[in-house]
Amino acid sequence: MGRDKIELLNMEFYSYHGCFEEEQIIGNKFIVSYSAEYNMFDAAVTDSLESAVNYQEIYGVISEEMAKKSKLLENVAYRILTAVKEKFPQIESSEISVSKLNPPIGGKVEASKVIMSL
Repeated sequence: MGRDKIELLNMEFYSYHGCFEEEQIIGNKFIVSYSAEYNMFDAAVTDSLESAVNYQEIYGVISEEMAKKSKLLENVAYRILTAVKEKFPQIESSEISVSKLNPPIGGKVEASKVIMSL
């Protein structure tokens, strides 16, 4: 098989990330998308969850990491990538985007976003 990929798109979280004290008290809405490449051949042939990377478990890891306060989105993204990779060592590469909606930057901005790969 070629470059097999799974994706979890536009997950919504209410979290407490930001450099300003108010952000860590009031919180904000975040949108997270995650993708990972791994060899899906066994899962495709056996139709067995034990041979696959479980999306629900990935979501659980992401949710746990989003619940931990951070000042920087870069830190959030890195923690998620490393935590998922630790749980699923068969993942060959992964990418995440973490967007903060309506960031407090002094003007009207829909979102700020970091994209990181591992």
